[in-house]
Formats: sequence, C-alpha cells, structure tokens
Amino acid sequence: METNTYAALVGFVDMLLDAICVVDAEGRYVFVSAACERIFGYLPHELIGRKMIELVHPDDRERTLAAASEIMAGQPNHGFENRYIRKDGRVVHIMWSARWSEVDNLRIAVARDITERKRSESIRAALFQISEAAHVASDLPALFKDIHGVIGDLLPARNFFVALRDKYSGLVNFPYHVDDLDPTLQQPMADALATEVVGTGRTLLLAPVAGQTGTAHSLPEYLKKLQGDDRLSWLAAPLETQHGIIGALLVKSHPDCPPYGERDKELLQFVSTQVAAAIERKQLYDRLKSMAQYDQLTQLPNRMLLQERLQQSLERARASKGRLALLYLDLDKFKQVNDTLGHAAGDLLLQEVAHRLKQCVRETDTVARIGGDEFVILLDRVNNPDDSGKVAEKICKALNVPMVLKGHDWQILPSIGIANYPENATELSQLFRHADEAMYSAKKSGGNRFHG
Repeated sequence: METNTYAALVGFVDMLLDAICVVDAEGRYVFVSAACERIFGYLPHELIGRKMIELVHPDDRERTLAAASEIMAGQPNHGFENRYIRKDGRVVHIMWSARWSEVDNLRIAVARDITERKRSESIRAALFQISEAAHVASDLPALFKDIHGVIGDLLPARNFFVALRDKYSGLVNFPYHVDDLDPTLQQPMADALATEVVGTGRTLLLAPVAGQTGTAHSLPEYLKKLQGDDRLSWLAAPLETQHGIIGALLVKSHPDCPPYGERDKELLQFVSTQVAAAIERKQLYDRLKSMAQYDQLTQLPNRMLLQERLQQSLERARASKGRLALLYLDLDKFKQVNDTLGHAAGDLLLQEVAHRLKQCVRETDTVARIGGDEFVILLDRVNNPDDSGKVAEKICKALNVPMVLKGHDWQILPSIGIANYPENATELSQLFRHADEAMYSAKKSGGNRFHG
C-alpha cells in the first residue's frame, strides 16, 4: 500500500510545471521531478548524484552557496533567484523556494522557470537604457559602446558590430566593432551580412552548417559559401527608421557560448528599431551641434565656439599665471577674388586658407572663422609674448605661397593683429578689441604683415 501511495505521489509530482529538487548535505541531487528535463534539459538520471552548484551560472555560485548555507541553518528561503546553465548551454533564470529537513538531512526545493519574465523585464529595461543613452552619450562612439553593453545583457554579444550605410555611395562601413577573434575586422562575412541586411531589410540568422534549419536554409547561396564549415553563428538585424534603413546590427557567437537561435533573432530584431531611432537622434543632434558651432564652408569653429574655448583658456591662464595669445587675421583684397573669379573661387580660397592656418599651429590651438574673410587664432598656453609673433610670421609665409584659382596664381595677403595675455589685455572683450585694432593698424600700414 505504501509503495502504491509513493508511486502515486511521484506521478503527481511529475505533473507539476515547477521542478522539485532534493539534495543532500553535500549538495548532490538525490531526487528530481520530471519538470527538471524541461527546465534544465537533463533527464532525471543525469542529475542524480551530481552536485547542484555545477549547474549554477558561474557568476551566481557564490551567493547561491551562501543562500544554501542559510537554508541548512534553519532559515527557509522563498523567492531566491539565480541563473542556471542548461544542458544545451542556454541560460535559464530560476526562482527557488527551499527549506531544510533536519529529520531527513535533506534540502527540498521547488524551482520555477522565470526566464520569460526576466526576458520581458530585460527588454523593457533595454529599451529605456537605449533611449537614455541617446540623450547622455557624448558622441556616436560612446553611444555605440553603450548599446553594446545593453545588448550584451540580453544575449551573448562579445563580438558586436554596428554597420552604417553611406547615404551617397550606399556602401556600408563599421564605425564600431568589437571582435575577440578578429580585432582588425578583416571579415568578408561581416561586410556581406551587413550589405545583405541593409539591402533587403531582413533579419538574418546564420547558424552552423550542422544546425541550419528554416531561416538558415533561406539564406542566399553566397552567404552559405562564405560560412563554409565555420562553427560560429551570426545574427544581423536592419537599423530601420521612418526615413529608411540606415545600417545594421551584427553579433557573432563565441566558442564559449551556444549558437544563436530563433529567439535570439527575434530579440535582436525587436531592439534594433529602438537602436536605429537612438542612432538617428544622435546623428541629428551632432549635425545641429556642428551647425551651431562650426563654419559650414571651412569646418572651422565659429565665433560662438571660439568664445567658449577662449573663455576656458583665459580661466586656465589666470589660475596658472600663464599666457595665451589671440591673432586676428583679415585677408587683403579678398573682394577682388569674388569680383574677378566669382564666389566659387572665393570659397575655394577660404578653404585653402583654413587648411594652411591649421598647419601653422598646434592641435591644442584653435583656428576659427568668424565671418567673411576674417579668421581668429587662439594660441593656448604660450611661453612668452614673442611666440605669438613667430606664429604670425609663419602664417604670413604659408599664406603668401600662391594658390592656383581658375588657372591663375593668386597670392594670399593677410593682415594680422596680435593680442597677448596678460601684457595687452586681461579680459576677453579687451583681447578681441586689442587684436582687432592691431589688425587694422597692419592693414593701414600696407597689409601682408602683423602688428601687436
């Protein structure tokens, strides 16, 4: 009778969706219900005698052992969560309720698979984090790095690529890529996948040859040939906005991780829309910022950005009792270029002037165009007042080299005014005024020279 009752109870237990696990004092399984196979992927006889901790995700083992010790000390635990590695290598999230039976010297636990709940929570969190990253990231590379981290919390993404489509040529490039196996990105597969996804708008799963099913068989033949006998898998999702496809997200599996499956594909496809919106938003912000701070013809800082940098340089100089210099430059007879050769030639001349000026100063200095044919050079942290004169002389020589405009040699003649801090002025407005007046003095003296 007792045997029949035990068999009936076991049968009822095996009907439960939650798994029943019993381990001894050493943490070895002595009984598991049938649900363990569905949750962990192991048949009951594969678990009996095996240590529970071996199945726990490495990052969760320490706190799992600590919780087990508390349970064995007589403190039942309800709602403890950790992660396990399934037989197929996938990660499952488990919620436990467990207690210690002193009489039987056994720990009895009920395991509930909460992977789907965790997945939904992770997706919601990821969408928020991606949107937040678009606002707080300092630039596109920082945004790509943040997105990599967010997606890495959703699926294995040690090898991660962002491909963007050039709107003029249509070609894809990789402004961000991290690949443990090939840091140089010399991978035809990455380029081919990105091009295919951008061109078709399809999310693609490229699984190992032995495991190709369904979607994998619908891959273009040239991608299958590129894959060959490679045992790694790829996922590629289009970055699609309301204005069209701007690029693609790619992830490549790692030998330490299981290959990607259809659920991973659906997940990447789902978040890629939010990623695309974040990238487009950041690109728009960067364009607006550039328009606000840079001259669109020469790509030099404009008056607003120059004033910001000058104020910062002035504060540093005051704090360190250092020096700086301001050079105000105007091109002599520039109007003749526009009147004689046209405005297009004048634009080319201004671009060439910008290029030559940048060649005459350090990277820490600032060359700005503040309007028309007027330029200002901020020399940050100069050692003595004579340094500004040496730079002005260098600029005159560089600009005096004739430039060919519509088949004519045209010599660029600058008038330069110099203001040194603190010798000539100590306030921002005073520095500008002194440099401006010195420039007009140089121009009245015949031009193509500098005055301090």
